[in-house]
Amino acid sequence: MTLILLEALGALLLLLFIVWWTMFSGRRKGELPPPPAPDAPPAGGSEGEGARQPDSTSN
Repeated sequence: MTLILLEALGALLLLLFIVWWTMFSGRRKGELPPPPAPDAPPAGGSEGEGARQPDSTSN
């Protein structure tokens, strides 16, 4: 029974270490700044490529 509890404790400590590592072990100066916004919208407008208009002849 003690061995099972020690194994569970070890697994919990490993999980906490992995969470800490992924959250707090990042870049030394923080996150990179976002890229500058483009001056003009992308070609094709806001509908995107392949967007179809509804067919007015079918009901």
